[in-house]
Amino acid sequence: MSAEAADREAVTGSRPNTPPQTSWFEFLLDPSLLEHHLQKVNPDPSPVQLVIQFLEQASKPSVNEQNLVQPPADNRRNRTLKLLALKVAAHLRWDLDVLEKGLTIPVLNMLLNELLCASKVPPGVKHVDLDLSTLPPTTAMAVLIYNRWAIRTIVLSSFPEKQSKPGPHQLNMMSLVQQEKELTDNILSVLKEQATDSIMVLEAALNIKKDFYIHTLRTLDLLAADPSTANGETESSTAGLRISADELHCQVHYDLGGINFQQGCSDPSAYEKAREHFRRTRELLAKLSPNPLHCHLDEKRLAGYWSACRAVTGTSDPSDSQLTPYGLINNLIKTHNYQGLIDAFIKDNITHSLPNSFRHSVQLELLHRVQQGDKALEEVCHKLCVCNAVRDALEGQVLGVRFQQLLLKPSKRTISFLLEVCTKSLDKDHTSEVSKRKMALFLKNLCERLEEVPLAYMVSSHKLFMELLPDEEKKVLLDQMRKRSATVNLSAKPLPSFYDIPASASVNIGHLEQQLILSLDARQIRQILIELHGMAERPFWRVNSKWEVPSDYLKVILAIKDNLTRDLVYILMAKGLHCVQIKDFVHARQLFSACLELVTEFSPKLRQVMLNEMLLLDVRAHEAGATEGNVERPPSDLVSRVRGYLEMRIHDIPLRQVVGEECVAFMLNWRENEYLTLQVPSTLVNNNPYIKLGQLLAATCKELPGPKESRRTAKELWEAVVQICSVSSQHKRSSDGRVSLIKQRDSSLGIMPRSKFITFVKKLREPLVLTTFISLFVRLHSIVRDDIVNEVTAEHLSIWPSSLANIQSVDVEAVAVTVKELVTYALTLNPNNQSWLITQADIYFVTNQYSAAMHYYLQAGTVCSDYFTKPVPPDVYTDQVLKRMIKCCSLLNCHTQVAVLCQFLREVDYMTAFKALQEQTSHDSMDSFYDYIWDVTILEYLTHIHHKRGEIDKRQVAIKAIGQSELNSSNPEEVLQLAAQKRKKKFLQAMAKLYF
Repeated sequence: MSAEAADREAVTGSRPNTPPQTSWFEFLLDPSLLEHHLQKVNPDPSPVQLVIQFLEQASKPSVNEQNLVQPPADNRRNRTLKLLALKVAAHLRWDLDVLEKGLTIPVLNMLLNELLCASKVPPGVKHVDLDLSTLPPTTAMAVLIYNRWAIRTIVLSSFPEKQSKPGPHQLNMMSLVQQEKELTDNILSVLKEQATDSIMVLEAALNIKKDFYIHTLRTLDLLAADPSTANGETESSTAGLRISADELHCQVHYDLGGINFQQGCSDPSAYEKAREHFRRTRELLAKLSPNPLHCHLDEKRLAGYWSACRAVTGTSDPSDSQLTPYGLINNLIKTHNYQGLIDAFIKDNITHSLPNSFRHSVQLELLHRVQQGDKALEEVCHKLCVCNAVRDALEGQVLGVRFQQLLLKPSKRTISFLLEVCTKSLDKDHTSEVSKRKMALFLKNLCERLEEVPLAYMVSSHKLFMELLPDEEKKVLLDQMRKRSATVNLSAKPLPSFYDIPASASVNIGHLEQQLILSLDARQIRQILIELHGMAERPFWRVNSKWEVPSDYLKVILAIKDNLTRDLVYILMAKGLHCVQIKDFVHARQLFSACLELVTEFSPKLRQVMLNEMLLLDVRAHEAGATEGNVERPPSDLVSRVRGYLEMRIHDIPLRQVVGEECVAFMLNWRENEYLTLQVPSTLVNNNPYIKLGQLLAATCKELPGPKESRRTAKELWEAVVQICSVSSQHKRSSDGRVSLIKQRDSSLGIMPRSKFITFVKKLREPLVLTTFISLFVRLHSIVRDDIVNEVTAEHLSIWPSSLANIQSVDVEAVAVTVKELVTYALTLNPNNQSWLITQADIYFVTNQYSAAMHYYLQAGTVCSDYFTKPVPPDVYTDQVLKRMIKCCSLLNCHTQVAVLCQFLREVDYMTAFKALQEQTSHDSMDSFYDYIWDVTILEYLTHIHHKRGEIDKRQVAIKAIGQSELNSSNPEEVLQLAAQKRKKKFLQAMAKLYF
């Protein structure tokens, strides 16, 4: 064997031994091949593929000598191909489930029309006028199969179906797809017109008690060989596949139930008919053998139909021994047994047999009745709301808005019921630890949310609360409630006299230590410590592990020689710091003042420490007031103290960076940019990164907006922030000698880590400062993403560099996360800043979150137009913003909204509008938006489109819109402009209701 031959042998030998697919024309050449092919286990092509190929070839138009397209010729070849298609369907026993899944509506319509022709159904006669009992059995069966398919197709076409968008490789097929879609719509239109006739035909079949016969491969061969002879044989019922009357009636009842249920939305009496058909289906199905020949039902769908019909008609079936959970709830609502309904919801909190969506829909239904005037149901709605909130908490879901509203002014009765539901919703023997923890978290959050302290104590003293929450969390909560309470003050309990101490010293020490932990009164703390030191010599500053002082101060405090003084200084400072943390500034100031008075006597170093902490306390207290709406400038004394701290040159004083951080944020928030830029000592700038960052930021803000020279200071800030968001790269040699590159996310390249940078930024409130940071990060984000088409917009972008020298070192993920955090934080301070809203919308847009993007684009328009009662300024809704809104709506399949928005552009985008209106599947209200269209060209196109599709009702809506006198092109320009503004306002308000 030659080398080439050996290579060929090797190649062919390595290929899988797959038999070639049989071509359609081979079945024309060999009549016996079809039956042999269909008997294979997995025939290739499959039966439905063969039907498509046979009918496609049989329906191909021909071209005559003059190159004119002619209808398909009625010749032997085409007749044989149609017969082959029918034989394949007969092999499938005319199973409509299989045929509907594999064939399109036009192909199946062609197949069943061929069946009617082959079965000698009289042409030109309506099926409703035929007497099925007098027709040959196979002929009657052909009529029934066609009409069953007709009503099934109407039902299936009413289900929503997501259409896939064609890719670039499919664009050349769009015309074919459009043709098939138009053909399908035309067939559906005819079927819907004839729906009443089809229903009557099938109802008449239910009166025929004899068996039916359907065509098989043999009867179709007989018809092809000699139609007259074959028809006689089929008339005598000796040929074809026998279908029992019960089997056929079962299938017909099921199909009639489906069409009646579909018609129920417009004719409520149809639900009763549907229920009766489904009842008969269930009865007949129980009588049939396990594997009937012709009857193929989706029993799960039948059970769903049956349950839905009983719920809608309000009837029950005596044959059902037990109601389903859905049936039980519907029955309780029908019988107005609302206490039973509440009990069922509480029980379901354990069993979880009802989905959350169903539970909330029941609540909404009863709430709707309340809004219609049934005030007796108001308390029931509140109780259902509580039950649903507990269920949400057990599943880790976000609590609903209505429950949050209920907690704003709850009654004692409501809280009592809530605690009862919580107790009954936990099965103590079988509840998981995860569920117990979720319930504990729910009760803890409830305590924190309740503004009335007695109600909070009612929860915290409940048995379930005591069982589920750990001791530490209970202590913290009680501490918070004590602070909020004006009447309950644990620290006000009188201390026992030193001489009243009972004999057991350990008990008394424990009692005093408990008082020491709870007390916030400096004199009382001092008295307790004196008594404790009189009983035992040990470090009492260690009594509570939660007492913490900064490590910068710990060494100085522990160096105090007197044990009592050391304990007192430590505890006063720790308690004061804790009070600052929980924003109890009154007690913090009292504790710090006492500590300052104490340390002034013996330690200048600790005196300065306490002065710094009191400064931090005053700064935080003033900033807390500012966040709550107090816009008064800080007193000059406080500003002077902050400046004094920033200029402090005392050496050997332990300094916390957070003090400098808060002071810088304070100065930035109160626009002390001049001071930060010029008067802060350089040594402090170099030693404290927050002061360095504040100085750069102040210098940049001071010159905004300004000439190009301001870019120098902006560039310095830019470089500092880029370093914070950069990662350090290290080369590491592995064991095999290769060198790999390792990126260190927490790098020491910047003046501070990114996490501390974010913490600092979240202490800023000044809009210009936040806008500057947002602008910087938006530009940085655009550079590292390198996507010109999808860039985020912000103010003052021109002051920043347009490129990066070492872009590989920037942590792209960190930049993306930071810009989102910045904008989100800024909007918590001022949700009405239109620039920040547009930036937030752009962020969602470039990350493909189109619904959220629309929310913020609309919100930006709302805040600057008084909820769209005034025109939105063009510098807010620029063409770029409008085009992004158009794209959002398009990708959300809201195509009518796209067409309306196309009018908002400076030059109307007719191409996009027309393309959107060509879409027949739209997830918006379609013709309800036509009233918002003022462009006559678009309205004329709508009229044309609906006329072409035969959509008469929608065409009338479009004609009504175009016929309004204020849209007449002969009107003066100001009238046309007024009409446009009026429609813009109403459309945007409608959109806001959708997306807010």
